Amino acid sequence: MLWGLADFGGGLLTRRLPALTVLVVSQSVAAVALGALVLATGAWSETGPQLWFAVAAGLVGPVAMLAFYKALALGPMGVVSPLGSLGVAVPVGVGLVLGERPGLLQFVGILVAVAGVVLAGGPQFKGAPVQRQALLLTLLAAFGFGAVMALIAEASATLTGLFLALFVQRVTNVVAGGAALYVTVRRGTPALPPSGFPYRALPALAFVGLADVAANGTYSLAAHHGPVTTAAVLASLYPIVTAGAARTMLGERLRTIQAAGAGLALAGTILLATG
Repeated sequence: MLWGLADFGGGLLTRRLPALTVLVVSQSVAAVALGALVLATGAWSETGPQLWFAVAAGLVGPVAMLAFYKALALGPMGVVSPLGSLGVAVPVGVGLVLGERPGLLQFVGILVAVAGVVLAGGPQFKGAPVQRQALLLTLLAAFGFGAVMALIAEASATLTGLFLALFVQRVTNVVAGGAALYVTVRRGTPALPPSGFPYRALPALAFVGLADVAANGTYSLAAHHGPVTTAAVLASLYPIVTAGAARTMLGERLRTIQAAGAGLALAGTILLATG
């Protein structure tokens, strides 16, 4: 739910603001909130080599988010967002390598859910160059999202350690995204629209950042309480939320294949739960 709403908000904001600006501002808000949480809980003492996983996730995340926001700005959210969930193959693959073996019903549920999410996008591989560009950006983002899911699940072993790991990830996001923003500005691309900083959009930017970090945190907890393969597939259903929000707020209509895909994703979720 949180990832789906964060993606919807981020994609919507990117239609009015540069994608890097959306990334840096939203992640800065999340970093400040997490910094306060780390200080309040004493999580700053939870140091260890596992934090390098958070640093790696913080470096990969901005690339994936930037590519995804640009793809959402170029193409219909109901088509782009489900394709982004293909990144679930990365954490599922890691789980299998680490020895996890889903039961028969869970394995069937994984296949059905992933197929449903892809069909829910109603992908169109032919068309104008913009559509092909959106597709390539989405596939890049999918791999990055999957890598972040795999990395953040290994970044901590305790709840307070998770707070610190998420804080480190967000600070790395801001540093990497800020450096990229600085380079683009130096090359002549404005960081803000002609009207200046959109203060009215600040609550929406804050929501995107906080929802994204909360999604990362809840996913990490789920991955520690159960098989990574199951947690990753269930988390990959977030595009259904994005598509639903786009349908409700933007009037984007779902094609028959998209509605069928949503039904398959739900069926796969039930199989995972019962397995």
